[in-house]
Amino acid sequence: MNLTMLLDMVAEGMDDRVLVGDLETGLTGAELKKRALVGAGLILSEGSDTVVFLGGNGPVFPVALFAASLTGKPFLPINFRLSDEQLVEIVNRQANPLIITDNPSRTPGKRTITLEEFMAFTASGEPATELPEVEPEQIAVLLMTSGTTAAPKSAVLRHQHLMSYILGSVEYASADAEDATIVSVPPYHIAAVANLLSNLYAGRRIFYLDQFTAREWLSVVREQKITNAMVVPTMLVRIVEELHATGEQGPPSLRSMSYGGAKISARVLAEALLLFPETGFVNAYGLTETASSIAVLGPEDHRDAVNSDDPLVKARLASVGRALPSVEIEVHDENGQPAAVGEVGDIMVRGPQVAGEYLEAGSRINDDGWFPTRDRGYIDEGGFIFVQGRADDTIIRGGENIAPMEIENVIAAHEWIADCAVAGVPDEEWGQRIAAFIVMKPGFTLDADELRQWVRAKLRSSKTPDEIVFLEELPTTPTGKVLRRNLVQMVVDQNS
Repeated sequence: MNLTMLLDMVAEGMDDRVLVGDLETGLTGAELKKRALVGAGLILSEGSDTVVFLGGNGPVFPVALFAASLTGKPFLPINFRLSDEQLVEIVNRQANPLIITDNPSRTPGKRTITLEEFMAFTASGEPATELPEVEPEQIAVLLMTSGTTAAPKSAVLRHQHLMSYILGSVEYASADAEDATIVSVPPYHIAAVANLLSNLYAGRRIFYLDQFTAREWLSVVREQKITNAMVVPTMLVRIVEELHATGEQGPPSLRSMSYGGAKISARVLAEALLLFPETGFVNAYGLTETASSIAVLGPEDHRDAVNSDDPLVKARLASVGRALPSVEIEVHDENGQPAAVGEVGDIMVRGPQVAGEYLEAGSRINDDGWFPTRDRGYIDEGGFIFVQGRADDTIIRGGENIAPMEIENVIAAHEWIADCAVAGVPDEEWGQRIAAFIVMKPGFTLDADELRQWVRAKLRSSKTPDEIVFLEELPTTPTGKVLRRNLVQMVVDQNS
């Protein structure tokens, strides 16, 4: 199967049900398909090889994604917060792209159409009548991901991977007609793609919130009678704070709240469970390379953990749950063999939804079908998976992956600085915050604010260090490798 078949099922089975947007003005299943067909005609007439999406949340996102799918062309949503230099570098990798954008001036010399123009065209243009055959093996979506280096890689998700995830985790047309979800994760995140496909397949209306604030999120949930939601931990922290400030409980319409993308404080989670007593919480663990979730901690698991006196069960509130039936998850030791219960090792996954492939680096799936998640963790005797952190040094701040080397390169360019290292340290609100460890050249001094200004001038604010520590030297191994774990522990000890 491919995404065009999913669109056909939605359009035929739920043709008059509003599935995207407000109940009064939103798109029905039939309207979504018609607009996608018109968009497909535009893509084909342009002879484009890739459809690049550069914008925020809104109805144009699903229309553009399905338009690209109908033509068999890869759909690439890009982080609009990237610098112009980073953005142009990614766009220049694409062969003859059509860029659907909120700011054409950022990609000079490329074929662009604004978000408004694209939606206006799909509302009045003629649907494409001749479309190519789309095979399950063709690329459906490309998502940019970064690891230990600053250069992003293009993670490949083929039609077969996305459809395997949907068919293995969602029941077709299972949502009630009045069900609705709120989506506030950005389009360039795997969660946005997965939420779109899974909710459409279930028949659940999607309401997009482009600019998240806790107050606006709560207001939309109440006004739209939202029944399902997905948030990153930073958002949940803000929602809990807002409810504490107003003395209110969570909206009663909300039946399910999933969260994921970064670690969350057990304290915040326990408070959220009290503030949303009628809401079932789901911790979803997945990766871009696995086409979304591979494990979940379900509502009963959350309540059991909170209410249990058994330390083993109580600890499971900090787990990511158990593997979905459609995948296998194991922890492997240093010899590549399955680890014992409770033994920390490398978390591995295999299954039909696992892509594990990059345009620039090929497949990372081994001969036995296992994909290394690059996370470290263990599995307890009940099959619950505990993630202890990244095997590499990527900082996950508010659900955003940040490469320390990118920040280190900027800091190291300062002529007064002799050495530096950047690492993520635990933070209740953001999951991790950025800490920079600085060794100054003899005779020179900087204060923390001056250094932050230096970084902020070259990188966006979310990559500016939250904490700066000046040291005489960095701890290293005998071969000169910086011991980041020692640096992180230093900050933890100072703040405890």
